[in-house]
Amino acid sequence: MRKLVIEKSAVKNNLAVIKERAAGAVVYGVLTGDGGGAGIVRLAKLLRDEGIGRFAVSEIAEAEELRKGGFEDEEILMLRSTTDREELERLVDLNVVCTISSVDTGMALNALAENRSTVVEAHIQVDTGMGFGGFLVSEPEKILLAYRSLPNVALSGIYTQLHAVRPNDPEAKQQLEQFHQVLDTIHTAGFETGTVHAAGSFALLHDQESRLDGVRAGSAILGRCRRTRDDGLKTVGYGEVPLAEVRWLPKGHTIGADKPVVLKKPTRVAVLPVGYQNGFGVSWPRETGFCAMFRRWRKAKAVTVRLGDQRAKVLGGIGATETVLNVTNLKCSAGDLATFDIDPLFAKGFITEYR
Repeated sequence: MRKLVIEKSAVKNNLAVIKERAAGAVVYGVLTGDGGGAGIVRLAKLLRDEGIGRFAVSEIAEAEELRKGGFEDEEILMLRSTTDREELERLVDLNVVCTISSVDTGMALNALAENRSTVVEAHIQVDTGMGFGGFLVSEPEKILLAYRSLPNVALSGIYTQLHAVRPNDPEAKQQLEQFHQVLDTIHTAGFETGTVHAAGSFALLHDQESRLDGVRAGSAILGRCRRTRDDGLKTVGYGEVPLAEVRWLPKGHTIGADKPVVLKKPTRVAVLPVGYQNGFGVSWPRETGFCAMFRRWRKAKAVTVRLGDQRAKVLGGIGATETVLNVTNLKCSAGDLATFDIDPLFAKGFITEYR
C-alpha cells in the first residue's frame, strides 16, 4: 500500500513561522488544490486547531467540502470571480466571501443579492501586474463605481497578488506602491477598504512591507514554496511504500527506459513500485534561468530513497510506475518500507495519513 505521510509536527512548525512573520496580521490559509494535496478538510482542521480560522479557495467544490466538513461559520474567501449565475447562487448559499474583479462581476453579484433580498460579502481584487484578474490600477473610477453602485454587496476587503521572484524585488515594491495609490484613492473618496491583503507565501516570508491587514499563506504551510536557507520552514510530505522485489542482475544488463543504464558489474537492485505518474520526482520549477535548470538537473541526478537509515540511489532514471534502485551494498529485502520525498500536490495513488 502506498502512503502519503503528512507530519503534523512539521505543519505546526510552519504555521508558527507563518504567524510570526505575519506579525499580527490576519492569516488566510489558502487551501487550493485539495489543500496542496494534503486533503483540504484534514489540513483545515489542523490549521483551525492552531488558531487559523480564515480560509481561501479557488473552486466552489472546495468551499462546499469545507462547509460539509464542519466549517460552518469560518470565513471562506473565494479567490476566483465569476459572472455565472449558477456559480454565484452556490457561493451565496455557502455564505462564501466572493471576489469582485470587474464592474461586470460586481453587477452580477449585486443583482443576485438584490433578487434574493440579501446582502453578500465580497473583497475587491486589484491587478497590479499578475494579469490573472482584477481591476486595473489605471482605472480607479471603475473601482470607486463598485463602492458606490453595489448596495447589496458588503465590501469587507481588498487585495492584490504580487509576482516577486526574489527577496526585495523592485517590481514587487512598485506593485505595492500602486496598490497603496488605489487604497488612497478609495479612502479619499470616503470609503473604507476593510481587510487589506497583498502578501502570498513568498512575500510573507521575504517582504515586511507587504504584510498589511492580512496575508495569504498557501504553499508555505507545507514548506513547498520558494525557499531560503534560513526561512525556518520544514518540508511536509513523504511517500512510504514496501519494496516490490529485490534481486541480482548480471553485468551488461540494461536498466531503465528513458535514460537506460548498462550495468558495468553485477548489481543488486530493488524495485520501488512508484514512478513519475505517481508524482515521484515531480516538482514545480519555481526558478528560471540556466543556473536554476542546472540545479534541477543535479537534484534529479541525486534522487535517493531511504531504507531505514540507508539511502539507495535511483538507477536508470525514474520510471512511469516503477523505479529501480541500486541496493548492492545495502541490507534490505522485498517488503521493506522505503520512504522518499514527494510533493503532496503531485502525489497520485496514495492513501494520505496524518502522523
